[in-house]
Amino acid sequence: MTDGKNGITYADAGVDIDAGNALVERIKPAAKRTIRPGVMSGLGGFGALFDLKGAGYSDPVLVAATDGVGTKLRIAIDTGHVDGVGIDLVAMCVNDLVCQGAEPLFFLDYFATGKLDTDTAARVIEGIAEGCALSGCALIGGETAEMPGMYPEGDFDLAGFSVGAMERGSDLPRDVTEGDVLLGLGSDGVHSNGYSLVRRLVEVSGLGWDAECPWADGSLGAALLTPTRLYVKQALAAIEQGGVHALAHITGGGLTENLPRVLPDTLGAQIDLSAWDLPPVFQWLAKTGGMAEAELLKTFNCGIGMILVVDAAQSEKIKALLTEAGETVSEIGTVTATPGVAYSGSLL
Repeated sequence: MTDGKNGITYADAGVDIDAGNALVERIKPAAKRTIRPGVMSGLGGFGALFDLKGAGYSDPVLVAATDGVGTKLRIAIDTGHVDGVGIDLVAMCVNDLVCQGAEPLFFLDYFATGKLDTDTAARVIEGIAEGCALSGCALIGGETAEMPGMYPEGDFDLAGFSVGAMERGSDLPRDVTEGDVLLGLGSDGVHSNGYSLVRRLVEVSGLGWDAECPWADGSLGAALLTPTRLYVKQALAAIEQGGVHALAHITGGGLTENLPRVLPDTLGAQIDLSAWDLPPVFQWLAKTGGMAEAELLKTFNCGIGMILVVDAAQSEKIKALLTEAGETVSEIGTVTATPGVAYSGSLL
């Protein structure tokens, strides 16, 4: 039915529905490779279905997490190196879930932009799918929002949402006691926290994103965009083996703020800063900004992306399992009877 008018269309207002549909078609193969037991439906519907019994749970408790990539996204947009930020997005959610003792089951993303660039969006979402595949998590849905006037040209924003599960009564932290050993898992760089400071320090250095990286091969921008490490499968294997009392994902707040989150109020931790080497990226950041060690420790992961609090009698066995799984494991300290985090040794 028509009245003969040829009026303004949605596309004239800046929203291209056809581009959105093309994006969905392009990312379907990436989402399909993340399918795992429990997935009942995926992309295309008004919602996605997941069967907990199909995933192998008999009396499950659900755990949910949401996060973003922070201002690391600014570097990705400015350099055009957007392929890894999807992995960052997944990692920031699922690394948190596993700290509760939960297995990540599925993931949804939110991608918002002023004008949809199908190739850029697809590269980001394909990175999300890669992060999901590496953590055993299904990408079952998401939202692509094209909102003219809300974002400058070329800009976009990301958010992620993940749901995990565990059998009732298996939640972490639990049974943390004085004398437990702290095992630190090596990070892959700055991960996805502290980038407002990183960007300020790069500005202070006078270098551009395409400048030669001072501590590694390639450009400075590419080095700083190294994706956040995923610890899910390794951590779940350690939990299943037994002896893991808590896990702390070292994100915003660094070692100083995150480890106490998984300790009882009556207990604390003693950390030996000489137990691992400060990675070159943090050495450069600290030198560039003349940063004090305390500021470094409460801002960045400083080379330790995840801490496992483990039974001292089983620490060597857990360390061997994690090393076999490809982790760089350092025994960095113990749980003490004094609340708070105390440090010995030095990073700098």
